[in-house]
Amino acid sequence: MNAETNRLGPGETTREVTIPAGSVALEGELTTPAVAHGTVIFAHGSGSSRHSPRNQFIARHLRASGLGTLLFDLLTPAEEATETVGLHLRYNMGLLTQRLVSAAHWLAGEDEARHLRIGFFGSNTGGGAALVAAADLGDAISAVVVRGGRVDLAGGALRRVKCPTLLIVGELDEPVREFNEDTYELLTGEKELRIIRGATHLFEEPGALDQVAHLGARWFEAHLHGFTGSRIIRHNLGSH
Repeated sequence: MNAETNRLGPGETTREVTIPAGSVALEGELTTPAVAHGTVIFAHGSGSSRHSPRNQFIARHLRASGLGTLLFDLLTPAEEATETVGLHLRYNMGLLTQRLVSAAHWLAGEDEARHLRIGFFGSNTGGGAALVAAADLGDAISAVVVRGGRVDLAGGALRRVKCPTLLIVGELDEPVREFNEDTYELLTGEKELRIIRGATHLFEEPGALDQVAHLGARWFEAHLHGFTGSRIIRHNLGSH
């Protein structure tokens, strides 16, 4: 666990976890504020990991708003080790979606989160997987936020996404901005598209990532706050 991961706020607890996903086990970290109002599962993009400084930054911002975070690796170390195979898997929406769904199944049974609403925060290819998983899981997912996402990879699942969805993209991030604009038109539920002025794909410009974190936190605060019975969540997840 690196220094970024170790930066905890007052009253926060964190633990390393292993998430079963089919024939593999995925490593992650579940971190919970002293009083949590929801939990957000992160789905990182191609070539990234749970240690991504950008996602760690956003996760800390969410926890400061009273939201637990689950950051985990969508691929195993062995899968990442072979560049050709790893590159193919990073764009495999079926595989990434299945692993994200597995993470939601696992999280719904954990003491820290079984009574809380669940949201997805996706970036790059993970954004596409987050939308497909939200479509598949239905009411078990209460909100989705996508940062610079390859939302075009979600395909026909977009029309099945019912939970409130916030798309955030950089103004200068073409053609990803166009993908997000097209996706916004296809979504049928509550939705919002926010374009960060002057930002590129990684939101490296001064203040850009702060805007992403602020917008994401406000969206999740609006849609995850409140409790839901663990039996309801587990029923929905189990029906997939």
